[in-house]
Amino acid sequence: MHLPPLRAVLFDKDGTLFDFAASWAGWMGAVIDTLSEGDLARAEALAQALRFDRAAQAFDPSSPVIAGTLDESAALIRALVPAHRVAGLERYLIESSAKAQMVPPVPLDPLLAGLRARGLVLGVATNDAQDSAHAHLHAAGIAGHFAHVLGFDSGYTPKPAPDMLLGFAARAGLPPESVAMVGDSTHDLLAGRAAGMVCIAVLTGMADEAALAPYADLVLPDIGHLPDHIA
Repeated sequence: MHLPPLRAVLFDKDGTLFDFAASWAGWMGAVIDTLSEGDLARAEALAQALRFDRAAQAFDPSSPVIAGTLDESAALIRALVPAHRVAGLERYLIESSAKAQMVPPVPLDPLLAGLRARGLVLGVATNDAQDSAHAHLHAAGIAGHFAHVLGFDSGYTPKPAPDMLLGFAARAGLPPESVAMVGDSTHDLLAGRAAGMVCIAVLTGMADEAALAPYADLVLPDIGHLPDHIA
C-alpha cells in the first residue's frame, strides 16, 4: 500500500525508533530493585502496580509504562516507595530513564537519512521526557535527523491527545494531513487520528497487529519498511 503524499514523518520513540522490550525491560527491573531497597514484598507490589514480571523481566502488554508518561508511572507507585524517595521520585525516573540503553529494531541512520533525502521533515513525539528523548537520540547518533523533538514535558498534553502532534505540525509549518504519525501503541494512533494525520503502526512495541490495525492506515513490522510505502 502506498500512502498519500507526505511532507513529514513524526515518530514515537519507545517501541518505534527503539524496540520497546529490548530497550526498557532491564531499566524497569533495575528501577524496581532500587526503589524496593531489598524488600521483596515492596518489590512485588511495585511490579504489580507497573504490570511487570520480575522473574521473566518482561512487561505485561497492559502495563501503563508502555504508552504513559513518567509522571503517570510515578503516581502509580508513589505510595509504595520508601518515604525518603517520594519527593525525588519523578526526577529519579527521568534521570535513570535517560541512561537506559536503547536498542533500535533496524539501522536507523541510513533509514532516516534516506527519508530526509526525499525532502521529508522528521520529528519525534514521545510520552517520555524531552531531555531523555534527546539523550537517547544523541546516544544512537541520530539526533541530527530530527527537526523537532517533543516530550510529555514540552508544554503539550501527552498522547493520546493530539496536542503534541499538532504542535509539531505548527512548528514545521505544515498541514497535519501532510504528516504521518508512526507509532507502536493505540495512544500514538488515536493522537494521530485526532490530529488528522496519516497513521502508521509498527509492531516493535508491545501491541500486536489485531490491537493496532483498527486505528491505523497501515501496519508494518518495523520502521525499516517505511520507504517502500512512501511515495
